[in-house]
Amino acid sequence: MSGSAVVIGASGAIGGAIERALIEEGAHDRVWGFARSRTGADHLDLLDEPSIAAAAARVAAGPSPSLILIATGLLHEGDRVPERSFKELDAEWLARSYAVNAIGPALVLKHFLPLLPKTGEPVVAALSARVGSIGDNGLGGWHGYRAAKAALNMLTRNAAIEAKRQSPRAIVVGLHPGTVDSALSKPFQGNVAPGSLFAPDRAAMQLLDVIEELKPKDSGKLFAWDGAEIPF
Repeated sequence: MSGSAVVIGASGAIGGAIERALIEEGAHDRVWGFARSRTGADHLDLLDEPSIAAAAARVAAGPSPSLILIATGLLHEGDRVPERSFKELDAEWLARSYAVNAIGPALVLKHFLPLLPKTGEPVVAALSARVGSIGDNGLGGWHGYRAAKAALNMLTRNAAIEAKRQSPRAIVVGLHPGTVDSALSKPFQGNVAPGSLFAPDRAAMQLLDVIEELKPKDSGKLFAWDGAEIPF
């Protein structure tokens, strides 16, 4: 695979591991890593559209991206945690979850989809979550996070349709990484079954393996870390 690879959220546990793996593999001509915590030209804040546009402008200089991965997400912050009931809903926290989990990635798609090459099978993947699946939801709870990831899934499906107008064999998908040993999952790891908590490096390789097997017919879908399709 040639062209460039782009990792949005490269300072996170999963994004950082994917960036390292891509550099080590050496299959791309260049690997771009952007994150809110990075400074200078590598800075990208999902809540600041000009920073997204600036990052896209750098990538636009070439080579064209054959892989774009949005490895971002917000589940808890400070004393804010996923809601267990509707009694706990808070408008400000809901808006924050939507901003980071849906609106930010949508703006990344806005600025990066036009960079896809017209030939080949470029892949755009956004980290979603199984709990964002409406069809797979049998437990309820986590209202804001579930709803924001469900919104991301819809945006991903829309992006898949739009991307094909420019790049006919483009593949745009959502990916569920499983439960990864990261700051995002830390407060909830006690409920994880033995053997189901993945180290970031392992999670990165699992996701890259899934990406490697994707075909144009898979565009617009949501896949788990093991390659299984998850219903929307």
